[in-house]
This record gives sequence, structure tokens and C-alpha cells, in this order.
Amino acid sequence: MCDTMGHMNVRHYMAMFDDASFQLLGRLTGVEKDRSLGWADVRHEIEYRHETPAGTLITIRSQVTRIGRTSVTYRHVMAGSLEGELHAEATVTSVRFDLVARKSLAVDADLRQRAERLLLDTGSSP
Repeated sequence: MCDTMGHMNVRHYMAMFDDASFQLLGRLTGVEKDRSLGWADVRHEIEYRHETPAGTLITIRSQVTRIGRTSVTYRHVMAGSLEGELHAEATVTSVRFDLVARKSLAVDADLRQRAERLLLDTGSSP
């Protein structure tokens, strides 16, 4: 995952944030019984805050920031597991998607309720 400069290459940040997305979306949907339902990512924004040298232990924490009619927006924070230093942040918007019809779907009430439990309280202090 590290490049010739001895730090994590940017392409691996995206892969790690994508893995974190699967974990978060899995918490929202539970076990997907209907294999025709899924998600389509429509926006990614990554801010690189601190170099991640080879051997750095990292943790990614995720939180929902917005629930739309057909989409969920969430934030991933990648930080050092030992020192807590912020390495990168990603904001992602995923649309609930019908994999057969190839079109967006409304976020149903059960999914919305689970997402609301993970919603970032923007009115509180950190």
C-alpha cells in the first residue's frame, strides 16, 4: 500500500474509505435479503490532512451526516490508532439503488430510522 516515497499512496485511501462505506451501509440495511437492492456512490470528496507513513496503524470512524429522499451522505475520519492524529477525511454520498431497474429508490422508513441513529449531531461540540 505504500509507494516509493514510503507513505500510503492516495489510491489506497479510496479503497480503505470504500471498505468503511460497506461497513456503514451494512449497518443501515442489515442483511440484504433482496439482492436486487444496493447502493450507487455519486460523490466522493477526500481531504488529506497528514502523511501516513509505512507501518502506521489507523482507524476509520464513520457517521451519517445527511439523509435525503433517495440518498445518504456520510463522513469517514481516518486517524492514527495510537496517536489519534487525523490523516484524512472523506465525505461520500450514496444513493439507494435498484440493481435490476438501474434507478434510484426512496430511502424506506426502516433504513431511515437506522440512519437517524447514526446521524451526526452537528449542534453539539466535539
